[in-house]
Amino acid sequence: MAAEVSYNTAELVCISSARLLEDGKVVFAGAGLPLLAAILAQKTHAKGLTILFEGGVIGPFVEPGKLPPSTNEQRCAAHANMVLSTTDVLLLQQRGYVDYGFLGGAQVDQYGNINSSFIGDWSKVIVAMHHEKRRLVKKVDFITSPGYLNGGDSRKQAGLIAGGALKVVTHLAILGFDDRKGVMCLEGLQPGATVEKVQENTGFPLMVKAELYEASPPTEQELSILHVLDPERRYTTPRGE
Repeated sequence: MAAEVSYNTAELVCISSARLLEDGKVVFAGAGLPLLAAILAQKTHAKGLTILFEGGVIGPFVEPGKLPPSTNEQRCAAHANMVLSTTDVLLLQQRGYVDYGFLGGAQVDQYGNINSSFIGDWSKVIVAMHHEKRRLVKKVDFITSPGYLNGGDSRKQAGLIAGGALKVVTHLAILGFDDRKGVMCLEGLQPGATVEKVQENTGFPLMVKAELYEASPPTEQELSILHVLDPERRYTTPRGE
């Protein structure tokens, strides 16, 4: 019998997210854990994944153990495939050349609206996200990145005819969105999690798919590569650990 692999909740979220990124796709990656997960995908199953940064870098070369703290940092451009202006990179997304936007956020609501700006008082910013009621909320305090707005066809009616939220990955669950209602639904459970525990830590009633799946735990190989990429555990140490 194989020995059980040990991992923490941040490593679980990072690896589960990386598995969603497919080979040959283009991803707009935010700094921190989203970037780490994108590079992990490149090093495992998605060698042809192209990464874009908000600062204008396309196809960055990120040295293992030296992940940039910001996607706007100058060293992100070293050995990159191309460097454009921020507006040009955003224009690529608007024109449909980007398959996935990969972000973190302080809050996500039932319609996939993301708040990565502030919670409550403007002077108090929260960067890390965990599966807690205060982070998965019925309505975000501020919409930084729109999801399905108020559900239904409200995104389309607002002139946003493409895109929208795809998945939310936490240490408890993999969450998707109902195509018709535009609301968050529970699709899969992380190892050891239950529907009751997920709902208990969510700030609104969750739709639950009829056929839930249980996500596979991180493998020894995935964790080994992750530790090479982030040896000081800068992005894979959860709060309190």
